[in-house]
Amino acid sequence: MEFKRPRTLSRNIEDRRGAPSGRGRTGIPLGALGGAGGLIAVVVTLLFTVLSGGSGLPGSGFDLGGLTQLDPGTAGGTGAAPLDPATDPNRDEAELASVVLDNAQAFWADLFAASNVPYRDAKLVLFSGATPTGCGTGSSATGPFYCSLDERIYIDLSFWDELSTRFGAAGDFAQAYVIAHEIGHHVQNVLGVSEQVRSQMAQRPDDQNALSVRQELQADCFAGVWANSVWTDGDVGDPNGIKITRDDVSEALQAAAAVGDDRIQEATTGRVDPESFTHGSADQRVDWFNKGFDSGDPNRCDTFS
Repeated sequence: MEFKRPRTLSRNIEDRRGAPSGRGRTGIPLGALGGAGGLIAVVVTLLFTVLSGGSGLPGSGFDLGGLTQLDPGTAGGTGAAPLDPATDPNRDEAELASVVLDNAQAFWADLFAASNVPYRDAKLVLFSGATPTGCGTGSSATGPFYCSLDERIYIDLSFWDELSTRFGAAGDFAQAYVIAHEIGHHVQNVLGVSEQVRSQMAQRPDDQNALSVRQELQADCFAGVWANSVWTDGDVGDPNGIKITRDDVSEALQAAAAVGDDRIQEATTGRVDPESFTHGSADQRVDWFNKGFDSGDPNRCDTFS
């Protein structure tokens, strides 16, 4: 993956890694929520009709089923100054996250604008261990996640080592896929899709897991749609430009498969229970990423029909 290093991190990045430890707000463990998401009847209307909606369910992220070995830590404050680039041990990862965040959000903002639909940027919070969020205390142990209540993506950059060593998904575009997936959740939230699923989950409690899977797979498809845009149009001369190769796409596919419910369940319990899936199987996640990547069309991301 090629991209131009930014001089400063995105204005939409909130760096809390230097925050002092303290007691943060407590709440629902975000990893346990799985794919809190949304439902629309026909996704072809996504960028042409704004669904009425609210904040959606609290969190959407990578439910790692206890497989991660990261220390959950203690929630710190939110007012820390960014780390000094000269001494930041994860500067490369922070810069990559910044570039992907800005590139992906500019892509979605352009699509929304073309349909006269307003788009508002999500924030990306870098933290260590744990941090207070609009959805309760967020922990490194849950993996990256999106909170619809404060419209922020939360990432402990040490997760990338876990993704590589424990999940076998190495590479910078594997990281980009995770960020793009979480931005996909933000897109769903902005469109009001999240509120639609919350309503459906309340009406059909027996279908909560199935609805969660469909929402997560749609976020994977949206990540693929964005990947298509940097495959065809990436320009390293642009400060937010990204260029990817087929090898980069393979990294994303490997990451999508690695966090499939079946892979995680087999690793943690030794058995697979499809009825308890909340994010989708490895094959499903790869399939829907590919649908988005091959088409470059978010209207092809109808996981709910």
